[in-house]
Amino acid sequence: MIIATNFSQLKSHFSSSDLKGAAAGEIAFSTLDSMAVPSCARAFPSFQCRSDPDFSGGVPRLDLPNAGVRFSGKVNSLSRGASVHGMSSLILRFPPNFVRQLSVKARRNCSNIGVAQVVAASWSNNHASPDFTPAAKAVDTAAIAPFDITTGDEEGAVVEDSARADRNVQIEDLTDVKYSSFLSSDGSIAIHAGERLGRGIVTDAITTPVVNTSAYFFKKTSDLIDFKEKRRASFEYGRYGNPTSIVAEEKISALEGADATLLMASGMCASTVLLLALVPAGGHIVTTTDCYRKTRIFIETILPKMGITATVIDPADIGALESVLYQKKVTLFFTESPTNPFLRCVDIELVSKLCHEKGALVCIDGTFATPLNQKALALGADLVVHSATKYLGGHNDVLGGCISGPDKLVSAVRTLHHILGGAINPNAAYLIIRGMKTLHLRVQQQNSTAQRIAEILEAHPKVRCVYYPGLPSHPEYHLAKRQMTGFGGVVSFEVDGDLLTTAKFVDALKIPYIAPSFGGCESIVDQPAIMSYWDLKESERAKYGIMDNLVRFSFGVEDYEDLKADILQALESM
Repeated sequence: MIIATNFSQLKSHFSSSDLKGAAAGEIAFSTLDSMAVPSCARAFPSFQCRSDPDFSGGVPRLDLPNAGVRFSGKVNSLSRGASVHGMSSLILRFPPNFVRQLSVKARRNCSNIGVAQVVAASWSNNHASPDFTPAAKAVDTAAIAPFDITTGDEEGAVVEDSARADRNVQIEDLTDVKYSSFLSSDGSIAIHAGERLGRGIVTDAITTPVVNTSAYFFKKTSDLIDFKEKRRASFEYGRYGNPTSIVAEEKISALEGADATLLMASGMCASTVLLLALVPAGGHIVTTTDCYRKTRIFIETILPKMGITATVIDPADIGALESVLYQKKVTLFFTESPTNPFLRCVDIELVSKLCHEKGALVCIDGTFATPLNQKALALGADLVVHSATKYLGGHNDVLGGCISGPDKLVSAVRTLHHILGGAINPNAAYLIIRGMKTLHLRVQQQNSTAQRIAEILEAHPKVRCVYYPGLPSHPEYHLAKRQMTGFGGVVSFEVDGDLLTTAKFVDALKIPYIAPSFGGCESIVDQPAIMSYWDLKESERAKYGIMDNLVRFSFGVEDYEDLKADILQALESM
């Protein structure tokens, strides 16, 4: 019989006397049928098996469902049909760091673990039959498939069957199971990805625990050497990774359709480390006129000190992009889509095609879009960046940033990240996980409210211009319809007035907070000329299109009618 179960399930099948003396980390087995020895014993030499004296009294037959690991292949026919003429028990003793020794992929298959998860291969404890061997010997026989542990980096490893074809029992790798096989929408993925199919933290809790630690210990020096020589998977230092952070990363990867995600302390941390890691000295970047000001400052003032230059083009100017790709050796095209604050959209599919033909990478900052409204990687981009502070966190209570894409590129960024620091706090990672569970509900409400308010504002006599990709008047309206499923919760517009008149409108609003940021449950409003560009003269602000009467309104999840009434009364007060 093949068994894959957890401690709580096993306990329900045994009397308290059967389990007496089994400390945390031990599981007592006693059954009339053929039992199992973990195939993990080969991978983990410190895994111990020992027999105890027979228990008295009848023990019910164990017939438990698969609990997290799928088995394929044939079970030894002798063990399947064996009758037992005596009873014995087996205690499987797990070393304290048993779960840490499992690779990331292996642990992902072991969900809902209590004290320990048992991955069992078949053996028989029929002492009356000469065809059966004792438990200790069975561990060393060919019936138990050995596993080799190899690690690709400090955070993970891959468990492989070294002799799959010759074994009676095989473990089928579940890491390729896609969430789409049982979750049909991004909303469900945002809730369950990284958690429902198993996670590297041993717990039966529904919510992911916060692992507050700055470092991870090794029981003995040989374990540390195994880790350093890539024979053992473990964490080492808090700056290099954290179990809570990994859950958030896997959740974002599932939403973006990415191989890997790297979570950092802020959105700007993610953007700057990415640029430093992927653009060599002497490299050239192409970016767009409309973008987050701090990103522009980094590109225009910091990167040139390293010999990195940039060309700035209009988001829709494909001709200018083709020209610079032809004239210069471009390393990276980096922009937002939609952009901040005018919500311009870049043709991600076309830009990716043109850049890839010339060997340039494409990175899209999708913060304004969210992974629900736009799939930049599916459209052809190599990397996608988010300020997780905004929609992903969604509650105006956490800072974070992330990069998603193929393993090779994300690993290159991760290597520099480990040197520079900027690691996200596990408590912040937890808040992002918590926030993402309501992402689809919030974004749906914000999409709807922003669209309806944008239409009202465009028709209002005291509003000169509205910038929102969901309006037919937007320059990239048709493009946005093609590559987005929703247009986001931010609307920028210019009121009919000067700096002071606009400030009067902002002050008259009762619901939104006057603050930077966007994407949270609470509505936020700001006047970019004051909030982000106050250090520049009016003429200098105008070079970036920032007029004194520009307003950026981030809609929260308040009731649409309340927000509508508040905006209309504020406009009337002007």
